[in-house]
Amino acid sequence: MKLRMIQHKEHFHGSDLEKIEKVYGIRREEIVSFSANVNPLGICPRMKEALSSHLDVVTSYPDREYTALRQAIASYCGTDASYVMVGNGSTELISLFIKSRHPRQALILAPTYSEYEREIGLSGGTCHYFTLHADNGFALNIDALTEELTAKQIDLLILCNPNNPTSTALTKEVMESILAYAQSHGIGVIVDETYCEFTPDVEAYSAISLVPSYSCLVVLRGVSKFFASPGLRLGYAVTSDEGLLSYIREHKDPWTINSLADLAGQVMFTDTEYIQGVRSLIQTERTRVCERLRAIPGLTVFEPYANFVLLRIDRPARNAAQLFDAAIRQKMMIRDCSTFPGLTEQYFRLCFMLPEDNDRLLTLIEEFFA
Repeated sequence: MKLRMIQHKEHFHGSDLEKIEKVYGIRREEIVSFSANVNPLGICPRMKEALSSHLDVVTSYPDREYTALRQAIASYCGTDASYVMVGNGSTELISLFIKSRHPRQALILAPTYSEYEREIGLSGGTCHYFTLHADNGFALNIDALTEELTAKQIDLLILCNPNNPTSTALTKEVMESILAYAQSHGIGVIVDETYCEFTPDVEAYSAISLVPSYSCLVVLRGVSKFFASPGLRLGYAVTSDEGLLSYIREHKDPWTINSLADLAGQVMFTDTEYIQGVRSLIQTERTRVCERLRAIPGLTVFEPYANFVLLRIDRPARNAAQLFDAAIRQKMMIRDCSTFPGLTEQYFRLCFMLPEDNDRLLTLIEEFFA
């Protein structure tokens, strides 16, 4: 499997509604974003109520150790609070992890969306891609991966599980085989589980239960997608690496999570009714939407495990940019995936929204291919 550096180009992200507003003259409030991969149910009611009735928490500093927040996260994830670190979004934690390890050679799967390249470059390391291929559904060949880890002297492996944009997922058993190899060869592993809570069976795909056994592992999560709260800037990580935990405690700035986000986290992770509601909606719409998409001639649907699906247009006269344009003119935004490493202008991604919104987009796609 050949490693190569990928050139990136300009494109619209799911959060680029301001750009869309300027280019297309459509008010951002009117756009249904099938590109941002955010849970369509919005923030959980209990959190909303707690924030509105406890605004006075901003008059005090939050607990410097975020003890209650870390315990809520630990209970939610089924792990020990001593393994949990919190940060101002996963971005802060990524930066601290990279600085602590100073990786020389890092390996990232492609296609994937990643914020890691910049930090690795700033720390003096080199970032490579391990390419997955559409002809086998973007499945990961474990033997080929481990061969590259050794051949290229990789000291940091970064995995997104489920992966974005492919929506493929590695089971916990497969992940453990990777971790066993990595730990025996001194390779650090970061697993980004941003979308793991959307999978059909979280326990079957999450690596968090493996944390006590593999000190090489760091699992990252946040609240932006599943809890529909990107503005809170609340991220967390789970690891048993004592050296890393000590480094974070020593170098992390205090109070990077404000009092409102601290309170919100303590509430949202305990709102089991909301959590089950989100999972139920995504499971139902994932099945229903994909069945309808598979019935469209000239469209390949890659099996999804997250709250979004990757698709390939198999008609020469059609491409993702054309579909993007058709959809945005109807105030619906999909993701043209031509800028992801390893993908072409034939690929696009959409996330599962409310049933009525999904039906509107499905109708447009059917008409596009008619």
